[in-house]
Amino acid sequence: MLRKLSIIILLLISAIGSAQITDGQLNTIDNRYIDEYGDTAKIYTDEVEIELSDKTYYYDYKIIDYKMDTTYIDTTLNINKYYKFNLERKDNLELMSFHNPGQAHNTLAYTFNDSKTYPETGARAQHFNYFEVEDIKYYSVPTPSTELMWSTVLEQGHLLDAMFSFNLSEQFNASLSFKSLRSLGKYRHSLSDHGAARITMSYHTKNKRYFVRGHLVAQDLNNDQNGGLTDESLFYFESGDTNFRDRARMETNFTDAKNSIRGNRYYFDHFFVLWDKKDSLKTIPSDLKIGHQFNFERKHYEFEQDNANQMFGPAFTRDIRDDAKFSKLYNEAYLSLNSPITLGEVRFKVNNYLYNHSYKSIVITEDGIIDSKLEGNSFAVGGEWHTKFKKFNLDVDASQIISGNLTGHAYSAMASFKTDSVFNASARVFSTSRAPNFNFLLNQSDYKYYNWQNDYSNELVNGIGILFDSDKWIYASANLTNIDNFTYFDLDDATGQTAPMQATESVNYFKIKLSKEFRVGNFRLDNQFIYQKVTNGDDVLRVPDFITRNTLYYANYIFKGNPLYLEAGVTFSYFSKYLMNSYNPLIAEFYLQNEREYGGFPLFDFFVNFKVKTMRVFFKLEHFNSSFSENNYYSAPTYPYRDFVIRFGLVWNFFI
Repeated sequence: MLRKLSIIILLLISAIGSAQITDGQLNTIDNRYIDEYGDTAKIYTDEVEIELSDKTYYYDYKIIDYKMDTTYIDTTLNINKYYKFNLERKDNLELMSFHNPGQAHNTLAYTFNDSKTYPETGARAQHFNYFEVEDIKYYSVPTPSTELMWSTVLEQGHLLDAMFSFNLSEQFNASLSFKSLRSLGKYRHSLSDHGAARITMSYHTKNKRYFVRGHLVAQDLNNDQNGGLTDESLFYFESGDTNFRDRARMETNFTDAKNSIRGNRYYFDHFFVLWDKKDSLKTIPSDLKIGHQFNFERKHYEFEQDNANQMFGPAFTRDIRDDAKFSKLYNEAYLSLNSPITLGEVRFKVNNYLYNHSYKSIVITEDGIIDSKLEGNSFAVGGEWHTKFKKFNLDVDASQIISGNLTGHAYSAMASFKTDSVFNASARVFSTSRAPNFNFLLNQSDYKYYNWQNDYSNELVNGIGILFDSDKWIYASANLTNIDNFTYFDLDDATGQTAPMQATESVNYFKIKLSKEFRVGNFRLDNQFIYQKVTNGDDVLRVPDFITRNTLYYANYIFKGNPLYLEAGVTFSYFSKYLMNSYNPLIAEFYLQNEREYGGFPLFDFFVNFKVKTMRVFFKLEHFNSSFSENNYYSAPTYPYRDFVIRFGLVWNFFI
């Protein structure tokens, strides 16, 4: 189904490929500059109203996220676009990628400020390229619009992400998207083969009393797993033996295993305006609306291996066929009163969460019987308050589980101050309590030591964060987090295999992030720096003390009439040595190790990016210093990072 849908989307792209906006219209977009740090997005433009045609403006091509925040289809080129030109299309400063796109990422820095009340399914290392509800975008465009992203990979494959959006009327929009990845990789048995189809729609009545939007997503993410290099191959890698520059010559721990995540989701959010009223000036409306959210999702995590390997200990069967199923049904009803002049927006909500985390049958072990599933449902109530007074904003969100099989809460409050051009500042406090992810509580496998059932306490996370963002001065954020009952994976002393653990001591985690770009003429130096420290509990949560990324580049229009905008330079990345987590492909999770520190190696990339009309082209010599540096670059123990590789790709927008 995913393959067929990709062909349909490509045909749609081909049909509209010749219909692009004219040069004169394009020049109006070139003046915009978008700069993104974290959740903050700033849009600068030299003109308030920039006309694309007789009837449309750039701000008519809207992108709406799940929170109803609106941005615009952006055809500019800047350094942040370069940082996000990857499979996930996100800045991976805080991640250490495995050598082949589509594989796991080792986490270098953490963010614990999400407001989810309910636990997640397991195999989190397989989810980096998985589209969650928060990742889906909705559109509203005056003319059919397409975005095509394409990139080379390591060997025998490509990366394609295509989106086509159209409005049948001012009231109805639909979009079709497909992301496809195939990359063989340089090491044996490291193939990545991913596909994800997304369909979105949004509609409102002519009188704007009823609104609905929703999406359907089908995803199939497959990865071959080689278990890392053998001890002998690691010796050859680190010694720099020229006979093994062809990485396919190196032996891996196994060549017959793969894991996959398959998922389908059906989501919609709709509301009806019971009444609306305008003030005497008829400029700021007030309204009362009732709404409903629906989210049904099914997932399968599978691990297959033709022959059991002693790396994971004894097994019940010769061939391994692990299959974990997960389904959830989420319904939320809400009543929202919006009175901008006096109260702001107040929302009352109640939700029901049904879950089923299951395996084929029970397992009988020496320690007892392990159930075949965890299932249940929970009810929660909550409220939100969003108000604004001049340049100050206050956002409060609270949710509490009141009955059912799970317990927990999520409270957060944020105050922010925003100016038009000088700076933005905010402070946030939060507290969450929720059960550990389901694979900590129940897991089954054909490998004997990977069967467990635990009754862990809720993780309790409390934190405070402050942020200051100024394009003129600096971006700075600081976060202090305290975690009780922290759950993690470690090696079990009795079996020597990965097993879930829950900390008995509190974990205190402190993180500072700084960003600043300096400009002299057409030369620019973009800098990001992270300092972090686990002041208590560093035996269960480990991070490098600092991470840095610095990019020196040249940026300017080339040729007469400014037909081409160019950025070219060098990026330096580095993180300090620490006890980096190991990767377990059987459960697709990272776990603690105490044998060796990793890190302390520089990564240099040379890039040349340019923009012609609505096409942005990216060319990169990635990790070009690997040919003359020490062979100590790892993504995880036994998993070397990629060697020097030439990458090429583009992002191209089409408009009718």
